[in-house]
Amino acid sequence: MPAFSFPAVLRALAVWVLIILAESVQGGLRRVLTGPEAEFAVRQGSVLVGALVIFAITWFSLGWLRIRTTGGALAIGLLWVALTIGFEFGLGRMLGYGWDRILSDYDLVHGGLMPLGLVAMALTPWLACRLRGDRVGNGDPLAHG
Repeated sequence: MPAFSFPAVLRALAVWVLIILAESVQGGLRRVLTGPEAEFAVRQGSVLVGALVIFAITWFSLGWLRIRTTGGALAIGLLWVALTIGFEFGLGRMLGYGWDRILSDYDLVHGGLMPLGLVAMALTPWLACRLRGDRVGNGDPLAHG
């Protein structure tokens, strides 16, 4: 039996769309409510807020996502990360940002925290399952008891 069915992938994509919509609203509010002098610092703080938003959306979507295994949870998280990177780079270029501006969010040495946000995104489905105590596949590390 394959690890993923087409409906499971569609459910994961639908939840990702909700996540991106929520993150886009957050980004829009950030641009409206803050000036350019605080932009980078606010983008840093928004990584934590974004991680919490992603966790909340995932938490409330778990029953619908029907995650059955640790591998499935991690695969969903990695799918979300790949889609998000593509979205971020594509949107950044569409908005006319240069590569230096886009990549600055990924530069940990200079305060870009996006890699940490992406790690959080990748692990969120697994963590949400663990915290809810969901039982998944026999012998799976997520299974309790």
